[in-house]
Amino acid sequence: MANALQEQLLKAGLASKQKARDVKTQKRRDKKSKVDDGSAALKQEIAARKQQQAEKDKALNEQRFREASEKGQVRGLITEFTKFAIKLPSHAEVKFNYTLENKIYSVYLDDKLQGELLKGQLGIVRYEDKSYLVPHKLAERVKLLVPQWCGYLWTQEDNSQAQVVEDDPYADYAIPDDLMW
Repeated sequence: MANALQEQLLKAGLASKQKARDVKTQKRRDKKSKVDDGSAALKQEIAARKQQQAEKDKALNEQRFREASEKGQVRGLITEFTKFAIKLPSHAEVKFNYTLENKIYSVYLDDKLQGELLKGQLGIVRYEDKSYLVPHKLAERVKLLVPQWCGYLWTQEDNSQAQVVEDDPYADYAIPDDLMW
């Protein structure tokens, strides 16, 4: 009896079977969307935690920066990495990309400098829209005091991703040394 009106409309030709199916489907979807499984509250709680953690991290970084600025360490660090920066070659053809604050920057290097960067002997510091190639120790100090300036710094964790998987089907194939991504 629940669909008596629907059957009458179908017999009279005022509605089609397809339209009746569409109405049933839409009712079912509406009913499902009204059911609250608590995921909305959980998503809001997770978003609030992330926002709170981001604010806490930002405040901590600003506090470190202020403390370092008061001590003159930041000014000394700026003069140090501009003094010890390795001059980028003008004839370099190898493009080295790195990310900093969700932006991709590029530096043109020669093969020797690229090898030193990838081995962890050098790092990249970006200050006032200019990239500086500096020794690894100096790049570590910059990352400690002002992490938003450190563009590229090789660490042991970066290398851990390249660990060999035991069930790797391509383990028998050698990767060429001159392969560039």
